[in-house]
Amino acid sequence: MIENLDHLNATQQQGVLDLISAATEQDGTPPIAEHILLHLRHGGDKDDRHLILKKDGEIMGYAHIDLTDPVAGSSAELVIHPRHRGKGLGRTLLESICEITSPRLWSHGDLPSAQKLAKDYGLVRVRSVIQMRRSLNHPLPELATDLNLRSFLLGLDDESWLVLNNRAFAGHPEQGGWTFENLQQRMNENWFDPRGFLLATRDTGSSEELIAFCWTKIHGAHSHSHDGEGEHGHDPIGEIYAMGVDPSHRGERIGGAITIAGLSHLRREGLMSAMLYVDAENSTAIKLYRDLGFSEWGRDVMYRESTH
Repeated sequence: MIENLDHLNATQQQGVLDLISAATEQDGTPPIAEHILLHLRHGGDKDDRHLILKKDGEIMGYAHIDLTDPVAGSSAELVIHPRHRGKGLGRTLLESICEITSPRLWSHGDLPSAQKLAKDYGLVRVRSVIQMRRSLNHPLPELATDLNLRSFLLGLDDESWLVLNNRAFAGHPEQGGWTFENLQQRMNENWFDPRGFLLATRDTGSSEELIAFCWTKIHGAHSHSHDGEGEHGHDPIGEIYAMGVDPSHRGERIGGAITIAGLSHLRREGLMSAMLYVDAENSTAIKLYRDLGFSEWGRDVMYRESTH
């Protein structure tokens, strides 16, 4: 039996978390994205869909569906309990997902079982994203640059930053083509802190030229609530949320300098480690981050129907 739910009660929530914990222990990597897992601990978000595959009261499989992105489309993630794998339950759960939507299906850890399920169902790999991490206890490179560094000014830098961002990320599926609404949505989030939204400028004589930025984010530093269930927090980790350089200034070592500035800010905030995400095909960025002390921590793979 598969239950299609828009919210998890306390019993369902604990059952799903136990399932995810068992799969994580078996596979060595969480089967569900970190931000989703954090929300699951409090019943999920109101716009999520939850599919629970049960038999005799035991949760054997779970799928999370996010239907909220009208541009990129829906996304889904699924997991089968290690005790019940090899019985076709992953395919059953995937078919139920596809009855609801034609999703981007994320596989965390790029595991062989997920590769086999995708192959059996005719899904093709369309994207790989690498999560990289580094300790902030280790020395940071020296910040050698003639750039002027300052924090984002609300209401003053919005328009110029959007122009820079859309130039730097032209064609990017998530970061490109932003509007003021896209920016405003993130500025309204409780994690947003303009002090950690760093801009690099150069004086042109008569004006200030905005040429690069490093937007940092701290996960777990702020408590937040879910549908009035009370406030909670998570262990903090810093993130290089987005870093971009104006295309006309690439090759000037600005990307490394502005990233070092972002890491320095996260260290001053008392954080012990930092993370970032980078597309596996972006070899230039991967080399930059490796040179700055980052190493691969995990890999997420997106699948889609070959006819999509």
